[in-house]
Amino acid sequence: MATASPKSRPLSPHLGVWKWGTHMLVSILHRITGDGMALVGTVLVVWWLAALAGGPESYAAFMDVFTVKGGALNIIGYIVGVGLTLCFFQHMASGIRHLVLDTGAGYELKTNKMFATLTMVFSVLATLAFWAYQIWGK
Repeated sequence: MATASPKSRPLSPHLGVWKWGTHMLVSILHRITGDGMALVGTVLVVWWLAALAGGPESYAAFMDVFTVKGGALNIIGYIVGVGLTLCFFQHMASGIRHLVLDTGAGYELKTNKMFATLTMVFSVLATLAFWAYQIWGK
């Protein structure tokens, strides 16, 4: 059996070959945000259920992290809340982008880059609007 020399065999492209673009970043962010929401959501639900089972003191400790007391919310609650909100809006926008791509539209390079950029811009603006309403809108 004849074997080809290593120089004549085609090489599989890797990250060093591809030029990074927003479409690649959005694809990776879509996976990270989906996994992140699933992981953090699971931890929060388990923590909440354990707090419920642990009695009034443990439930009060859980609620202290995620509710406003005396006009101030625990910083951990803000970080988790804003992070989950940003992940949600990014994942949703990227999912809508993929839905449009599944119809066969948006594959032109400029359009694809614009849609990818818009998903990130939308997620940041939607998160800011959501939290602005949560803090000052009520």
